[in-house]
Amino acid sequence: MSRDIETIKNSSVKITVSGNVQGVGFRYFIARAAYELDLKGYVKNLFNGDVEIFAEGRKEFLEDLAKKAKLGPSHSRVDNIQTQWLDFQNKYNKFEIR
Repeated sequence: MSRDIETIKNSSVKITVSGNVQGVGFRYFIARAAYELDLKGYVKNLFNGDVEIFAEGRKEFLEDLAKKAKLGPSHSRVDNIQTQWLDFQNKYNKFEIR
């Protein structure tokens, strides 16, 4: 087998969420979900008011995180979500809020 088994079952995703997603606990909501799903990466506010999520881990768990990002916490309003799937990079040891 030429590909490592970790690369086959793992993936990376970059998610950009727009709407009322800053100042409403969105980053903490995502960080908690990522922790529960055993994902690594980060979530951070962007200067334009969006939130960026970069996560690595099992693809099905990343899909769950993307679904949670579409919903957001109760005080948020998600207007748009962009999802970009990437090859597994294994760059992070934990999930952090930036």
